[in-house]
Amino acid sequence: ARSRREGRDLQKVGFYDPIKNQTYLNVPAILDFIQKGAQPTETVYDILKRAEVFKEFGFKQTKFN
Repeated sequence: ARSRREGRDLQKVGFYDPIKNQTYLNVPAILDFIQKGAQPTETVYDILKRAEVFKEFGFKQTKFN
């Protein structure tokens, strides 16, 4: 969804600014959420894949959605 469903963010885990080409990822927090069952959107999945988060931590590179 493009907007939050209810309430505030649980935790900010990073940002992506395509204009300035800047990315910040809190990888331990992201992996924790994924291990607990969170499913990244297709866009977030692509950003994580580009950052090689899945290779670095041994996750299978399969689509989550």
